[in-house]
Amino acid sequence: MTDKQQQAEILLEAMPYIRKYQNKILVIKYGGAAMTSDELKESVMRDLTLLSYVGIKVVLVHGGGPEITETLNRMGIESRFVGGLRYTDKETAEVVRMVLSGKVNKSLVHILNAFGAKAVGLSGIDGNLISCAKESEELGFVGKITGIDTELILDCLGAGYLPVVSTVGGDAEGNIYNVNADTAASALAGALKAESFILMTDTPGLLADKNDETSLIKKVYVSDIPSLINEGVISGGMIPKVQCCKEAIRKGVGRVFITDGRVKHSILLELLSDEGSGTMFVKGD
Repeated sequence: MTDKQQQAEILLEAMPYIRKYQNKILVIKYGGAAMTSDELKESVMRDLTLLSYVGIKVVLVHGGGPEITETLNRMGIESRFVGGLRYTDKETAEVVRMVLSGKVNKSLVHILNAFGAKAVGLSGIDGNLISCAKESEELGFVGKITGIDTELILDCLGAGYLPVVSTVGGDAEGNIYNVNADTAASALAGALKAESFILMTDTPGLLADKNDETSLIKKVYVSDIPSLINEGVISGGMIPKVQCCKEAIRKGVGRVFITDGRVKHSILLELLSDEGSGTMFVKGD
């Protein structure tokens, strides 16, 4: 088979999946190596542009922990973490808003538009998209999500735009909150009743043996998650990610995927091929 014939076969394989996702909402949580490597960043943005071209309603949700830490360091503000979450006082919350909604968000919008997408940058504050309260006094202005208003995103999607959402939230008193990007993306996917939700990570997916990247578990039923946690298959930092997957499905998302952001075109491989590339979470039979 020639290279041209192989390309044609790939397109034919993708066709039923493109049909399945046309005019459906896809939420992507973007982070990890794919966010810090310029080469991977451009690859992801190009892939998302392609998905929007074929009629898929893409919503991109991002954090930006490394950029926040770098900016705080330059400003002489020490980063402090409590239970893996960044302690956020009022000054730090303003820096988070500046970095996520300004620098990171607009950079991604610029790249997407350069590739031909119609991207628009939003934050969780816009249109009361993400309403928050304090997660705890110990964490300061780290946000616990109290409400999601999808009207603005749906308006953008209806007008043909690709919304890029930075994960800061607010409350009725005007306070700004730093919101965990996985949690925010899961909540948005659930509120939008997305067809699929993809979390990009720095692992191939859920592994049967965390030290063996070839031990990928391709499919997980939500009902099996508690036993996998008890067995230690799901452990450490993977537990909150999997809980986000579970919560999204509980709220009506069709399928949730954990994919490897270190691999070029992992999103396309997951969505538009028979084999897939990561771990798929589903409600069950």
